Order: sequence, then structure tokens, then C-alpha cells
Amino acid sequence: MVAASGLKLGQYAGETEFQAAAQKLGETGLFANLSYKYQYSNAGCNLDLEVRENDKLVPVLFDNFVWFSNSELLSLLKSRMPLFDGRVPAGGNLTDRIAENLKDILAQRKIFGEADYLPAAELNGPVTSYIYKVALHPIVINEIDFAGASETELPALRDAAKPLSKQEYSRSKMSLQEQHNFLPVYLSRGYLKAKFADSEAKVTDDGPQTVVNVTVPVTPGIAYKVVRSRWSGNSALSSEQLQPLIHLKPGEPVNAVQLAEDIEEVEKLYGTRGYIVAHVEAQPEMDDTSSSVSYELKVSEGDLYRMGDLTIDGIPPQNAEKMTEQWQLKKGEPYDNSYRQRFFKVMYHDVGLKIPYDVVSKEAVDEDEKTVSVALHFVPK
Repeated sequence: MVAASGLKLGQYAGETEFQAAAQKLGETGLFANLSYKYQYSNAGCNLDLEVRENDKLVPVLFDNFVWFSNSELLSLLKSRMPLFDGRVPAGGNLTDRIAENLKDILAQRKIFGEADYLPAAELNGPVTSYIYKVALHPIVINEIDFAGASETELPALRDAAKPLSKQEYSRSKMSLQEQHNFLPVYLSRGYLKAKFADSEAKVTDDGPQTVVNVTVPVTPGIAYKVVRSRWSGNSALSSEQLQPLIHLKPGEPVNAVQLAEDIEEVEKLYGTRGYIVAHVEAQPEMDDTSSSVSYELKVSEGDLYRMGDLTIDGIPPQNAEKMTEQWQLKKGEPYDNSYRQRFFKVMYHDVGLKIPYDVVSKEAVDEDEKTVSVALHFVPK
């Protein structure tokens, strides 16, 4: 704090310097409260800074500073900013000062580029971190390898990574790839606890464009086999009706990717029976000693919704009347949320329209009456 204040023992100082030091510390955002007092004597002036630290700090993440390790960057920044410990407050100027120092660090290494940052947060949630990125300097991927992967999974992982070759590199981008493209390789083979660590990039060619080889560390964990699955919470549809949609086979490795797709089909089936908000959650019970897993397929059916009103506009009344006669989902019947799409593909017959139209269909859900009304808006092409 003394170093960050800019004050030094033995310097000439007074109220102006003390105010400037307090302001300099306060502007960092690291303190929830800061005050000072001082006392003069023949020996000089004693200054007391009284602070309450801000405990709402979030980590700083480096997205694509491929020329440095994380520890090296943190060390360089700490040497320049005595109060920085790898975390920053949501307010204050510390985030800007980090960007300025990162730009200087790049310049010292003769690396052209700007240092930008963005706050990261869940949707409508508080800031969870600040992500710093080198801008205006292309960093592209040459190849990707997977540390910790076995020969069995490597071909599928490398196939999933092929589209990333020659693409721009960043850790945040790789993190998305890990969740959406790499992790399913393991989940489909029963590795339910597989985890990926932050990717590591090694510079292979540096110039106007930096080329890197990327290593993605993976810890596969245990491959689990299915013991059994059972349903709970379902009453509108029996377990015998639902089970054929689930591809879990006792004694075989669980395919969690297929299970997620199967659950979507179950929820679609409920939607055709009027349960448009039905939700199914697969709750695994894992036994690491036997490398096995049992599933409870927990159904939340929700309320039964029925067909409300059908409204057709944009076409002559006589044509709308003929179309209404073709609409077989009658008012008061359980609502089928797949019916609108099937109507125009299967059930609709020409009603004598003389010009081509585009159809915009909308659902209006009445939560009080538990009904779904459908409006078909016809717009001339």
C-alpha cells in the first residue's frame, strides 16, 4: 500500500500530497472505505491510513497471451502494480491499469497488439471475472493435441478438432469447443466425469501472424456401465410407454449424449398430449467401485393444456372457413404442440387461394385457463 500510494519516507509532504495519495488508492476500487490522519512533530509528519478492504474481487483471466505463462504474466503485473494479486474489483481503475501495463509488456517483447478486456458474467448475473485479450494481432491454430487421452478416444477427438485448424486461438473459444465438441466424445463412451483443463498454446511461428500448437489436457475418469433405469413422477404416460424411447442398455457403457437426445423425444411426446411444459431430468447414481450407474428419470409433467381458439386472417373469409374445417384439433381437446407443423405438411388441402402466401403461425398460452390459442396470419408473397 505504501508503494501504491506514491509516498516515500523522507519526502516533503503535506495535505495536498496526502489527499493525492488517498485518491490514488481509492481509485483502484480495492477499498470499501479509506481515510487518513496525520500529526506533525519536530521529526516530521506521521501519516496513518485507515482502510476497509473491498472483499468483492473477481479473478483476471488471460485469453490469448500465448507468449507468456499465466504465472509469468501475473508476476510481471505484480511487479508493476504492488496492490494487484490476480483479482480486481468490479469498479475502480485497476482493470484499465492492467490493460495499460499489458500493452507495455507486449511492447517490451516487440509484440504488436492492443490489450483489451471484457467482464464475464452469467445472464443477468454479477461479474465473475475479467478476460484480457490481445487484439489487433492474429493468433491462429496449427494443430491440436489432447494430453491424457487414450488411443481409443484420440481419433474422435482429432476429428472434432479438425475444423479449428487455421482458426483464431483463444482460451475462451477452446473452452466452448471442449464443452460442445470434445466432451461429447467421452460422454458417449460412459466417461461421465471427464474434465478438460485450460488449453495451453505454444508458439511455433511468430511474425505479423502468430501460429500456435494447442494442447488440451483431459482427465477421462471412469467409464460407467448402465445397471438400470427407472421412471418417477409420470402419470399421464406410463413407464411402459416411455421406456422404448430410452436407449440405455444394462451392462453396456452409458451413452449420455444419446440419453439427452432420448429425453428430448420424451418431452416432445408429452407435448403432443397437452403437457407442453413437461420436463425430464436424468439423475445418475454412480458407484465408482463397480464403475456402474443407475438412472432415475424424473418427470415433471406440469399442467394439461387444451386447444383454445383458432384464428385465421389475411385471406378471404370463404377460404378461411374451408381451412378451419380442415383443422382437426378442436377446442377443448388436449393441445398437440406438433400439430401446427403437421397441419400444413400432411393435412392441409388447397382451399382455392388465388395467390401464393407466406404463413406466420403463433401460439398464445393462457396460463389461467390452461389453453393454447393458435393464430395463422397469411401474408401475400
